[in-house]
Amino acid sequence: MHFTLQMYLALNYQVNHNQEPYSPMKRELDIVILSDVHLGTYGCHAKELLNYLKSIKTNTLILNGDFIDIWQFNKRYFPKEHLEVIQRILKMAARGVKIYYITGNHDDALRRFSDFSSGNIHLRDKLLLKLRDKRYWIFHGDVFDVFIKYSPFIARLGGKGYDLLILINRFVNKVRMAMGLPRMSFAAKVKYGVKEAVKFVSDFEDTAIKLAAEDNYDYVICGHIHRPIMRTVVVGKKEVHYLNSGDWVESLTALEYKAGKWELYEYSENHYDAPSGKSLPEDTLEEEEFIAGEQQITEILAQITGHRAPSR
Repeated sequence: MHFTLQMYLALNYQVNHNQEPYSPMKRELDIVILSDVHLGTYGCHAKELLNYLKSIKTNTLILNGDFIDIWQFNKRYFPKEHLEVIQRILKMAARGVKIYYITGNHDDALRRFSDFSSGNIHLRDKLLLKLRDKRYWIFHGDVFDVFIKYSPFIARLGGKGYDLLILINRFVNKVRMAMGLPRMSFAAKVKYGVKEAVKFVSDFEDTAIKLAAEDNYDYVICGHIHRPIMRTVVVGKKEVHYLNSGDWVESLTALEYKAGKWELYEYSENHYDAPSGKSLPEDTLEEEEFIAGEQQITEILAQITGHRAPSR
């Protein structure tokens, strides 16, 4: 296999050309954390994520696992919007933004390249930070799967049944939005309406908090369970802040850090309505660029997953 992460970074074609300046309308942040984007799957809301990334200016972007879904990679499905998300992130790195890609279970094939760095892009299995004298433990969270016993229901939700539920959810939301109604997470309602699922999520969070307290971390930040939340728990005499950035399949959420304060951002179409007579900034690929980038990304993912890359 001739695949290297340098090939992945080769997607940064023309990244230093035609760079539009950051708009003064962008929200300025210190750190942004995203998880469970699942690029390459039908459930990924790449268009919405692209809107979000265009709307912010941050010093550090942390992709906390399952950014590209290598498990479910299908060489016939990698839409233009998904490729544009990758291009946007590569452009951010070229502008000086530190990008940390933390591996998860759906992109665990990249763990063989852990601790690789190129320019502002860093591949890690976990990230340890210290901010304002507070210790942070940031990782995807799938490591806890060996400690927490899956119920048959959770296992089924993680497979084809969950994927179908997400597709139904997207159709329902299109109908609701056409009627002027807000987006809803049908899949989340199903999951958290089942006793076994609620217990699994609770055990996951309790395990993260307990281990963080034992290792004297002030903050533990995960993804994996697609449940955005911020909570503080006192374990013995240790106060632990547990944060989960959610996902871009159901909740469309991100964790944002500015001036020492964390906030949980939830995507809303209303945030991206252009003023009358104006349009939102464009940053799309030309057709030739898209074809070249699509061929590169499908070839790389095909080599990782063992599929043969498609030919045109």
